[in-house]
Amino acid sequence: MSPSTDAPKQFSQPSRKGKKAWRKNVDVTEVQEGLRLISHYSGVLAEKPSEELFTFDTTGSTEIRKAVEKQHKPLKSEEIIARRSVIPAVDTRKRNNSKVTDGVLEPKTKKHKSDWVTRKDWLRLKQVAKEGKPIKKDVGGEFYDPWADAEDPTPVEDPQFDFLEKPKPKVAPVTLKEAPISLAANGKAIPAVRKPNAGTSYNPTFEEWDSLLQEQGAKEVEAEKKRLEEERKEEERQRLIAEAKDDDGEVKSDDESAWEGFESEYETPDWLKKKRPERKTKAQRNKIKRRKEAERQAKWEEQMKKKEEQVEQAKSIAEKMKQQELERVESSDSEGEGDDTVLRRKPLGGRT
Repeated sequence: MSPSTDAPKQFSQPSRKGKKAWRKNVDVTEVQEGLRLISHYSGVLAEKPSEELFTFDTTGSTEIRKAVEKQHKPLKSEEIIARRSVIPAVDTRKRNNSKVTDGVLEPKTKKHKSDWVTRKDWLRLKQVAKEGKPIKKDVGGEFYDPWADAEDPTPVEDPQFDFLEKPKPKVAPVTLKEAPISLAANGKAIPAVRKPNAGTSYNPTFEEWDSLLQEQGAKEVEAEKKRLEEERKEEERQRLIAEAKDDDGEVKSDDESAWEGFESEYETPDWLKKKRPERKTKAQRNKIKRRKEAERQAKWEEQMKKKEEQVEQAKSIAEKMKQQELERVESSDSEGEGDDTVLRRKPLGGRT
């Protein structure tokens, strides 16, 4: 029995193998027969040149071209511009003749006549002859601005305007050379971009984080104290308002009698019970005078004492302000940034 050259096949049942063994039990006879016919009539494809296997499409598909033109339709203005105009275009070539200009500016290489004087030279000679001082003056420029304001540096000297104040030269202020004053309470300059606190980083040290926590906690405690104080004052105010509503303005007393204002015939009027003032003796008047003088002297001494205390207090405040100013200057000179959350207070009078 001659060995079979056909591929293994099984017609009775389909393959129940996995994907790895699909060649083992699949019928590929028809495919091999087709490949054999192709190689018989056309030969081996690997031996054929590329010109016989491939072709070049130089024209393209008309259907695809129409579809693209339909999607990307050009504008009407572009179609009009794309058309060729009957009028020829303006000639933009560079002319070699320097005498041909635009009619406004004269050519730089224009040759003047030997006996010809330009208007510029004529005006200069006219001004020199008028002043009698042939000095060289600065010319503002080649172009003349008819709408520009003519500046006359010489002041007007007219006898009828002697009462007017003479114009003073412009002087730059002294503060222009001084550094700006910082508005921070510590006197340091506030930068445009502040340096972030180390305690707010993603991985801070314990000391920096704890100091920042204590600082922010103290601020919150102070804010809470202020809020509680305001609530207490508001409650006190509401209580006084409620008490004032119930009070009708009359003073009530339990000692008042229902028969007040009525006098019996056995009661003596109060004005009869009063003792008449007797005439004071000279000793009594001198005693009263000495007492009043002592009171006046004590009052004057008390006022002088208060005045001295105020003077001492003013001196201490001035010394304290001076010390704070020195500390502020020293702190501003030292390294650091200003805190814009706490600004310095504006003194009385509005001056800084």
